[in-house]
Amino acid sequence: QVQLVESGGGLVQAGGSLRLSCVASGSGFSRSAMGWYRQAPGKQRELVAVITSGGTPSYAAPVKGRFTVSRDNAMKMVYLQMNSLKPEDTGVYYCTLSLGGYGYWGQGTQVTVSS
Repeated sequence: QVQLVESGGGLVQAGGSLRLSCVASGSGFSRSAMGWYRQAPGKQRELVAVITSGGTPSYAAPVKGRFTVSRDNAMKMVYLQMNSLKPEDTGVYYCTLSLGGYGYWGQGTQVTVSS
C-alpha cells in the first residue's frame, strides 16, 4: 500500500524560499509519476508541478521559473524547491503519486507566505 508523507512547510516572508519533501512507502515508486498540488483557502485544488518516472518536470504557469520539482528514486523522495515566494503561493501543498491508473495523496503541508 502506498503512503505519502509531506514535510517542509511553514511560514516565510514574500521573496523567501522553502523546500518541500515527500517520502513514499510501498513499491513502484520509480515507475510512478509524482506531483505537487496546492489548495488555497476558498479555492479549488490546483496542480503545481509534476515529474515523470523518467525525471521530466513540468510546471503550472504561476510557478514556472520559481519552483523546481525533483525526485530521488533510491530514497523514494520527491522535492519541491520554492523560490521567490509570493503571498498567493499560500496554501496546503499535497504530494501525489500516480501508478497503474491509481492516484495517491499525502496529508498535505501548510505553506504561508506573508507580505
